[in-house]
Amino acid sequence: TGHGVLRGSLLLPRSAVPPPVVLLVAGSGPTDRDGNNPFGGNNRYLLRLAEALAERGIASVRYDKRGVARSLAAAPREEDLSVGVYVDDVVAWSERLARDPRFSRLILVGHSEGALIASLAAPRTPAEELIAIAGSGQPIDRVLREQLRGRLPPAQLRQADSVLASLKAGETRGDIPPALANLLRPSVQPYLISLFREDPARAFGRLRIPTLIVQGRNDIQVGVADAKALQRAKPDSQLVLIDGMNHILRIAPSTGLQQLSAYNDPNLPLARQLVEAVSRFILRGADAEKGR
Repeated sequence: TGHGVLRGSLLLPRSAVPPPVVLLVAGSGPTDRDGNNPFGGNNRYLLRLAEALAERGIASVRYDKRGVARSLAAAPREEDLSVGVYVDDVVAWSERLARDPRFSRLILVGHSEGALIASLAAPRTPAEELIAIAGSGQPIDRVLREQLRGRLPPAQLRQADSVLASLKAGETRGDIPPALANLLRPSVQPYLISLFREDPARAFGRLRIPTLIVQGRNDIQVGVADAKALQRAKPDSQLVLIDGMNHILRIAPSTGLQQLSAYNDPNLPLARQLVEAVSRFILRGADAEKGR
C-alpha cells in the first residue's frame, strides 16, 4: 500500500483453470490473518474458512490487519487508524488480486466489523460479489451500548454512555474509568469516532453486486435482527440463518462455558452449513460467469 507493507497468506486450490479468489476481511480489533485476537481468542476461524474453501476449489487471501502481527510496522500508532484506512487496504488488496491472472474473479468476504469494511470498499473495487458473515445491521455505537448494558453496573454504564455519546459527536475523552480502559482507551478513540459515523445497513444497501448474508442463531455478539436489517436494506440479497452457529463460525450452545470455550479452541470444526452456503454462492457465480 502507499502507507507501509501489509502481509498476508494465499491459499490456492488445485485447479486446471483459474479459480475464483476470496479476500477475507477480518473483524474488529487486533485480529491477525488467521482470525486470532488477544481479546477474542485463539480460534483460527479465518484459516479454517480458507482451508474449507480451498477444498472446494476456491482460492483465498487473508491478511494481518494494519498494525497487527506481521503488518505491525504499517501502523505503529493506534491513534492513526480509521475506518477509511481499513477500507483503503481492502481496495489495495482487491486491485492487486484483480490484476493477477491466476484468478478468474474476486469476491469480498467480511466477518463482523469486516462486513462493514468490505461493504464500504466494494464500490471502489472490481469485486463481483460480497458475502457478509455475522455483520452488524445497526450503527456500532448502538451495538456497544447493547453489549455493555448486560455487563456493567449502573454507575459504570452511565459513564460508558457518556463517553460513547461524546465519541458519536466526534469528541475524544480523557476521563476513562479503569473498568472501561480496554474498550475506550484514548488511543482507540479516533478509530471509534470514524466507526460510529458509519451505518452498516446503509452501506450494504448501496451495493450493486450480488450479496449473501450469513448469520448464526447462537451468536452472542451479533443477532439475527442484524442480518434481517441488512436484507431489508438490500432486498435482493440472499439470507442464510444457521442453527447453532456462534460468532466465530462454530456450532456451540447459545450460553454458558461451552459458548465461551469455543473462542479458544482452534480445532473445533466450522459449521458445515456455513461452508456449504458460502461455497455454493461463490461457485454459482462462477458458473454464471462461464455461461455469459
